[in-house]
Amino acid sequence: MEYVSRVPRPPLDGLIDDLYYLEGAPPYARLTLPPAPTALLVVNLGAPFRIRGGTDAEPAEYADGCVISMPTRAFEFGYPPGTRSVGAHVKPWGLAPFLPMPAAELCDRPVTLEQIWGRAAVAGLRDRLATADGPHEMLALFEEELRQRLRETAGLGLVSRTGSVIAAAGGAVAIGDLSAAAGVSGTHLAKRFKELVGVTPKRLARAHRFTATVFAIDPAGPIDWSGLAGGAGYFDQAHFGHEFRAFTGLTPTRYVEVRRRFLREHPGHVLNGWPLPSD
Repeated sequence: MEYVSRVPRPPLDGLIDDLYYLEGAPPYARLTLPPAPTALLVVNLGAPFRIRGGTDAEPAEYADGCVISMPTRAFEFGYPPGTRSVGAHVKPWGLAPFLPMPAAELCDRPVTLEQIWGRAAVAGLRDRLATADGPHEMLALFEEELRQRLRETAGLGLVSRTGSVIAAAGGAVAIGDLSAAAGVSGTHLAKRFKELVGVTPKRLARAHRFTATVFAIDPAGPIDWSGLAGGAGYFDQAHFGHEFRAFTGLTPTRYVEVRRRFLREHPGHVLNGWPLPSD
């Protein structure tokens, strides 16, 4: 697969981790994405893909693209044999300036891009991207589209500052201390987070801690599960295992088996690192 990415210019860099272009044959027809402290905005330029999010029993088809606020459960991406898209990995609060509704309404409920921006606007954007001269021009067009759609969002400064502290601490932070430092009540902070992120600060901190722990795992070597759990601040290994199943649906050992399968079957693949084969 071809994968091109870059960090957008200010002010979008405060909302978006990176913009990317993806094209080619996926490593697996279905990939499971564990919940992470990030949101996703995708403009689809190829055949429709399918997403099964949250507790959905069946996947839904997405032809124009999708918007996924920060998830609390793993979701499944079903790729066509050849996929092509432009997207953004968005900071947990970064979708808010582009949404016509509170992020809480999208929690674990992926929606089409058309539902967010309207059919005509999305069709025009897809046409411009499809006729652009290569990935770098496509990313420049996409960045300009996002820049033009930026709107003032009440509470965004509070949430982004607090969210950045949570991220820097890897989730190991007392939420009460955060609200005190921000000069607001815990209730007010939680309300703003639900509106702009879709989850509470506590849930965001859990996601950061889990993600940092997973990235600390080297699936190619032996793993000291007890030391890993203790180093991440989990009460004990049982607590760590419970959290792992809550986030991925897998036990820690089963997770490593699936990760090792990806490494074995597709060494060095651009998607290896977070998605897991669902087949």
